[in-house]
Amino acid sequence: MTTNNKTSKGVLVDLTRCIGCRGCQIACKSWNERSTKDTVMSGVFTNPPKLNSETYTHINYIEQPQDSGQAWHFVKDQCMHCKDPACVSACPVNALEKTSTGPVVYHYSRCIGCRYCMIACPFQIPKYEWEKALTPWVQKCTFCSERIANELVPACIKVCPTQVMHYGTLEEVLREAKKRQQDSPGRYHDRIYGEKEAGGTAWVYLSSVPFEQLGFNVNIPDVQLPSLTWASLNKIPATVGGFVVALSLIAWFRNRGSKGEQSAQGKEK
Repeated sequence: MTTNNKTSKGVLVDLTRCIGCRGCQIACKSWNERSTKDTVMSGVFTNPPKLNSETYTHINYIEQPQDSGQAWHFVKDQCMHCKDPACVSACPVNALEKTSTGPVVYHYSRCIGCRYCMIACPFQIPKYEWEKALTPWVQKCTFCSERIANELVPACIKVCPTQVMHYGTLEEVLREAKKRQQDSPGRYHDRIYGEKEAGGTAWVYLSSVPFEQLGFNVNIPDVQLPSLTWASLNKIPATVGGFVVALSLIAWFRNRGSKGEQSAQGKEK
């Protein structure tokens, strides 16, 4: 699907405004009904340590030394919702879909558990429910696709007290990012992360420091990645095709069992 910058939604994340309150992290869990995982204190404030199957968005706390003391940076992490997603092109059963409004959504009923999407994603976003033995799925930020479909603002953006995120069409978002750089040249690093990476993403970032200092992967090529994904997949031996078929059969039986359980539960009620 070709992304239309004038209609497809996007978000500008201005990291210079983030205070690390984690309101977005809590709102995301609440809206998506995600549980928490046991964590261990590791000497830093980031918790959980990284995205996982129950955490679609989270804040990285980054402490850097300066002449005047310590400086804190807070980085919001979630799916970038690429214009032309590598995860979508890598999925052999169309379990992932790029929608016309911007979000990359996941259809669990189609998933066969091959996890090609996890390998293909240059931002390492999709996570697998390794802890579930019977019905594990891939999990990631949905860009609140159901809220967008009903003309509502995504949950994380709605609760932010310092207006870190600017929501609009991709065209508006990029225009706003460039305007802020022009209006306050000393405030921002001269790069808009996500404008070109992987051919462009729906979520773009502004920062006061180079993005590599904040843990961003700055070596992602500017080209849209599906063409590279297919070039790699074409080299996979034909035997993998049989593996995919086998996974499809397993997924079919698994999904059938899940639906049966849901039906039985419905009758009990």
